[in-house]
Amino acid sequence: MTLRTGHIGLNVTDLDRSLAFYRDVLGFGVLGEGKEGDGGERRYAFLGSLSGDGRPVLTLWQQARGAYDAGLAGLHHVALEVDSVERVREYETALRAYGVTFAYEGVVAHREGAASGGIFFHDPDGSRLEIFAASGAEEAPAPNASAPTCGFF
Repeated sequence: MTLRTGHIGLNVTDLDRSLAFYRDVLGFGVLGEGKEGDGGERRYAFLGSLSGDGRPVLTLWQQARGAYDAGLAGLHHVALEVDSVERVREYETALRAYGVTFAYEGVVAHREGAASGGIFFHDPDGSRLEIFAASGAEEAPAPNASAPTCGFF
């Protein structure tokens, strides 16, 4: 396969609120912003690493009329990987201070007996997000015995 993910686009209801979350809490850099038309009600922002290659990881599009709906076809969740489960816990602390809604309590394993695991939560519009590490969650509980943890949250 020659395809790879270029970036993920998320529809948001309020770009300023979403930028505060993705920039200030999750640490994304704003690579660029723009708007469509004279009124500027349809705005967007490209997010990524300011010290990286300058490629966007996420694009936020202010065009949603309502919150994320898990019952509709489309995006299931966005999974973001970090180097260690300790780093996952640092994000958990910052997210709790921000008042984020979590799907599970603390770090959970991706499945029973898995070394990988993370935290599962929602952004300001309800989009489902995951921050995980590939190892270090061996002792963490797995909330679902019959399906991957990231499957139905």
